[in-house]
Order: sequence, then structure tokens, then C-alpha cells
Amino acid sequence: MKLSNKEYELYFNKNNIKQNKYHNKKVFYDEHWFDSEKEKEHYVLLKLLENNGMIKDLQLQVKFELQPAFEKNGIKYRAIKYIADFVYFDVSAQKKVVVDVKGYRNQVYLLKKKLFEYKYKDVFIKEI
Repeated sequence: MKLSNKEYELYFNKNNIKQNKYHNKKVFYDEHWFDSEKEKEHYVLLKLLENNGMIKDLQLQVKFELQPAFEKNGIKYRAIKYIADFVYFDVSAQKKVVVDVKGYRNQVYLLKKKLFEYKYKDVFIKEI
């Protein structure tokens, strides 16, 4: 069987790191795994802002429940959750900020964002 260079790279990923469907490679930095290089770079920026006192309480991969789990007619439905890439408190604006680093805004994300905006009216979402 003969593979093209692209097929070979996909099959025998040189770094042994699985690519996702949008072809981002996971990146390990500062004891954390990031879904993409873009997400890691934004983390570096946020750490710089935190170290300079512009933001505080930086958190990674924070879960927000959009709808609780429930049961109907004997069928159990799981909760719907949104996982933010970063959450922090903006010192100058005096508010909590949720950050989602996006390369592609798919339909599932758009629906979860809409549910998030409805439930958490006082939280600012920032898309990168």
C-alpha cells in the first residue's frame, strides 16, 4: 500500500498528537494542554495581563451549565454544558469575562452561545 505525504502525516502523526476535525494540533505549554496554537498564544497574553495586574483570577476550561439534566417519560437527558477556554476578572471594567478562542463557529457553538447569553446575562463573552 502506498501513501501520499499527507496521508502518511495524518496516519503516522510525527508528534503522536491527534488532530481534531479542524486540523488544529494540541499544544502543551506551562503544564496545560491547549486545543490550538492560537489558544496557547492567547493564554500567554492573558498571563502577561494577570502578572501586570490588569486581570485577575484567570481560570482555564471553566464549565457553565446551560440546562440541567432531566428525565421525561423514563428517558434521561444529560445536562447541556458550555466549556469556556478562559475566564477572568477584568480589573479596569470591574466585570467577569469569558473568552472562547475560535477558529470556526459551528452550529453547536452558536446555539450554546445563544443559551449562554440568555442564562448568564451579566457575563461578557469575548470571541478571539
